[in-house]
Amino acid sequence: MSDSAGPTFVGLDIGTSKVRCVVGVRDQNDPSLISVIGHGSSVNQGMRKGVVMHIDDATEAIIQAITEAERISGIQIHTATVNVNGGHVTGLNSRGVIAISSPDREITVEDRERVEEAATIVKLPPNREIVQVFAKNYRLDGQDNLKDPVGMHGVRLEVDCHIVTAASPNLRNLDLSLEKAQVQPRHHTVSALAAAEAVLDRKQKEAGTCVIDIGAGTTNLSVIEDGEIQHVAVIPMGGTHITNDLAIGLKTDLDVAEAVKLKYARLGDDSDKPVRVTVDDHAHNFSGGEVNMIVEARVEELLEYVEKELQRIHRSRKLPGGVVIVGGTALLPGLADYAKEKLQLPARLGKVRGLAGLVDTVDSPAFATAAGLMLLDILLTPYMSDQTPTHQLMGSNIGSSLGRIWGKIKP
Repeated sequence: MSDSAGPTFVGLDIGTSKVRCVVGVRDQNDPSLISVIGHGSSVNQGMRKGVVMHIDDATEAIIQAITEAERISGIQIHTATVNVNGGHVTGLNSRGVIAISSPDREITVEDRERVEEAATIVKLPPNREIVQVFAKNYRLDGQDNLKDPVGMHGVRLEVDCHIVTAASPNLRNLDLSLEKAQVQPRHHTVSALAAAEAVLDRKQKEAGTCVIDIGAGTTNLSVIEDGEIQHVAVIPMGGTHITNDLAIGLKTDLDVAEAVKLKYARLGDDSDKPVRVTVDDHAHNFSGGEVNMIVEARVEELLEYVEKELQRIHRSRKLPGGVVIVGGTALLPGLADYAKEKLQLPARLGKVRGLAGLVDTVDSPAFATAAGLMLLDILLTPYMSDQTPTHQLMGSNIGSSLGRIWGKIKP
């Protein structure tokens, strides 16, 4: 196994139940074409609700996923773009204001960066730090909804930003797990942004779309409108909670409940057929109606939290692009139709788009975040220089994908 002659890009999705890794390269003849050359996944027992609880177990899961990706791709993996997850991840809105002091009053790139930096001057508790900052729109002398003010003339420049913060201790534990696995994080970003990058096209990003990434322990949500991140949230609820509810409601063991969920759980199914699973050579029989009732109750609660997040930003039932569902729990049969009914929005399962190569596994909704992290690794890396501090990324442009993303992106 040896390092590739050309640059390789790696996305590492460290989830509550699984660690997934995707390796990609640019096509030498067509740089716009991205080929997947390796992927790996492993069971993760070191996380709870997206947060590292057992560093050694999390490290082992990372090593196993990366080793599998190395074996398939033939590439040694030393760096990756990694997701930040967990209920401690929160978003807040902020506004920056500056005066244009140049004699001709023309807005420069430096002015744009200065007003964006002014927006990050917010009071945070000592145990929290900024992960990423999204500039949503600019305002110049009262003129609203400017996408890029550079080159215009004015006196007062403002910007509205969405700032994503996370708990410092949880970030330290994540970094420690990566350090023990001998992986250098090239960038950190939120799971919801990565999933959106993998499954949305430009039309959906412009019209207004909510991406819901339902994992085992958390549900990541991002709302993108006018090509910009409008809102990011993490709901500490996921597929594991469905399994726990089934174990309690059916009065059975967790492994039996998981088998029932994977084989028989359906949303919108009114049938009461008996279900039968065999675990460790023991047969277990349950009522299909009871199984579906338990599953629907938990999913309905989860979607109620999603609806509350949409109401917070006044986007409830107002997103033409609807909702796109990804993550391991997205494979629950009937979920898209159920979400369409509960959220009163168009809903569909997300499918990773625009990739070539080994896509048979990666095009699953479960790999959307890992594939998106790999794409962001490509889009963010060209704008890093040797002089850029490893803990900071200012003014990086990721093209037409999600507008300008900048801020303190943890390496």
